Amino acid sequence: MNTLEDFVQSPLGALIFLLVAASFEAFGDSFFQAAFYHASGWGRLAALVAGVVTLAAYGSLVNLPRWDFGRLLGVYVALFFLMAQIINKIRFGQSPTLPIQAGGALVIAGGLIMAFWKA
Repeated sequence: MNTLEDFVQSPLGALIFLLVAASFEAFGDSFFQAAFYHASGWGRLAALVAGVVTLAAYGSLVNLPRWDFGRLLGVYVALFFLMAQIINKIRFGQSPTLPIQAGGALVIAGGLIMAFWKA
């Protein structure tokens, strides 16, 4: 694998790349959540700046490869859901409720269908 394009064309490479992108997006969103509801003063400003930087990194990272993002979007959404729940538990101490678990199971099922159903 010589280039980023080669890396993301492999199933494992695409999965790793999307997992990193989902982590950036979920962390970026969590910085804004922390800034708005859990910080004040300089801490709020630092969290906002961290959110902007992290979401800019996410936007750049996810758009670097030239891939059919529509095909991989389902996998990405499922990974983002998982990362958001992990970060929510770690950063804010909140576990997903039963409705979130049920809806998340559907999101993950949809991502798996899009990833593995070859039409």
